Parts: sequence; C-alpha cells; structure tokens
Amino acid sequence: MSAPSDHAAAAGQAAAPSSASAASSSSGLTFKLHPLVIVNVSDHYTRVKAQAACSGDGSSSSGAAPGQPPRVFGCVIGVQRGRTVEIFNSFELVLDPISGTLDRAFLEKKQELYKKVFPDFYVLGWYSTGSDVQETDMQIHKALMDVNESPVYLLLNPAINLSQKDLPVTIYESELHVIDGSPQLIFVRSNYTIETVEAERISVDHVAHLKPSDGGSAATQLAAHLTGIHSAIKMLNSRVRVIHQYLVAMQKGDIPLDNSLLRQVSSLVRRLPAMESQKFQDDFLMEYNDTLLMTYLAMFTNCSSTMNELVEKINTSYERPATRRGGRGAFM
Repeated sequence: MSAPSDHAAAAGQAAAPSSASAASSSSGLTFKLHPLVIVNVSDHYTRVKAQAACSGDGSSSSGAAPGQPPRVFGCVIGVQRGRTVEIFNSFELVLDPISGTLDRAFLEKKQELYKKVFPDFYVLGWYSTGSDVQETDMQIHKALMDVNESPVYLLLNPAINLSQKDLPVTIYESELHVIDGSPQLIFVRSNYTIETVEAERISVDHVAHLKPSDGGSAATQLAAHLTGIHSAIKMLNSRVRVIHQYLVAMQKGDIPLDNSLLRQVSSLVRRLPAMESQKFQDDFLMEYNDTLLMTYLAMFTNCSSTMNELVEKINTSYERPATRRGGRGAFM
C-alpha cells in the first residue's frame, strides 16, 4: 500500500486531528480487494477528469478545490465472512458540491438495483481519490454509518509515481480514540491482499494485451508482457529468499521464534503438494500440448505460405520462355 510521508501525515493531523492517523488498525479484520474495484475507481476518475477538462469547469463539480485534481466518490460492496472482508465491486455516488453531502435518493436506488443482481453483496464502505485523507472525508464516513455501522474507506492516489512499486491504494477503518481527553473518531490504516477470480484474470489479461494507441507493434507488446512476467517472478523470488533467510536465522537462534509467522509459512508450504495432484498434471499437460499444437500449426502455415510463394515464382519464371518458344514454333 502507499503511505504518505511523515511530513504530510503530520500536516494532515495538524489540520484535521480527528480525521486521520498513522496508526494501524487493531480490529483484526482481513481485507481482500478484487482488481475490478481498482479498475472501476480508475475509470471513474479518468472520466470525471476528462469531462472537467473538456467542459472547462475545473474540478469544482467533483468536490475538489479549484485548480486541484477532481475527486470522485462511490461505494464499495462485497461480503464479510467472519473476520474476512472481501470487496468485490463498486458503484458511483453523487456528491452535492455546495453542501458536500451525498445524494441519499441516488444511493438508495443504486443499492436496491445492486441487491437485485447481487443479493449476497452488502455496502461495505466507500471510496475516493486523493493523495491523503481530507478533513471532509470523516463527514461522508459518518453519513454512511446508517448503511454500515463500521464502513471501510478505500483511497486511491491517482498521481503517477514511477519509483513506487506498491499499488497506490490504501484502506482505512474508523476507530474511536481518546485524543486530548475527548473521544474522537479517526481513520487508521488496514492491510489488504489482492484476490482474483477466473473472470477477473481473463479480463486483466485481455486489457494487458490491448494494442497501444501509439501503434506499437506486436513485438513491443510481447516484450512488455514478458517484462512484466519477469518482474513478477523476480519479486516473488526475492520475497521467497527473504522468508528463507528469516527461517534460517530463526533456526540458528539469531532471532526469537514467531509462532504466528511460522503458522503462515506452514500454511503456504502446505499448498505446494496441491501442485502435484493428478488433476493439475492432466490440466497442465493438456494446456502444454495445446500450446505445442498451436506452435506446430503456425510453423506449418508459415512453411506452406513460403512454399506457395516459391512455386508461384518458379511458374512465373518458366511461363515466359515457354510462350516465346511456342510463338516461334508457330511462326515458323
């Protein structure tokens, strides 16, 4: 997750001490975020920014100050099973730019429509865009407490930071803390993991293979795709190496035992035998054979095309002399 700098956090706390906090959540909830939510929020922000640029209204219609990037708002929906909160989807909200309040009628209508399609999904919280928590965010957060008594707040930072490796997404929970002798509701950060289903993996793969607008070649797209896969494997290798070094140091007694971490590592290792199951081998061999078959068909097609071109060239080169000889014979 992206985290604001200490200076920015201190400035935000000085301006709005009851809104944000650098502390981590102590609720013990596990959050799972699906890529569809990130795509929806990014699409929402891009559309609002493009419309504001075309209309020349700046960003006043989106609740942001003039001259500042527009802010978008919406609800996140999903399910909660015990201590696990899984965020599947999201939808937009309408914010009154003058009063800064949400359109209740629009929210209830959207909630009713989504209930008909996804009866198991509930409103888990809301989302917005920006580099840090705003002072007015707590007002919107409290307004949604009648829908969910403990809503979550998903904040997406649309600013491009090439040096940042983590996703610019932060999930906040609200907790009641005693500050200066009075109880105040503040935002605290929560950890999350990215969870995907088969349909989302297909969609993300399709988006990754879209042809770029600048007319890039297929080789450029393949190189970019392979570079992404290489970076992912390299990051996975580095993280596995860190876990291995940590376990070796724990075995030698250089660091104290952490039973909680050992249970997590054991759970991760127990997943490996599943890769050796008969079903996995059958599926893997089927996909492998299909890939080889497609490669062979492509080679045969290429060879046939080359052979046809060669035959046409030979026919063309031998056709003209035969015509001339026939012409002379007939003339004579």
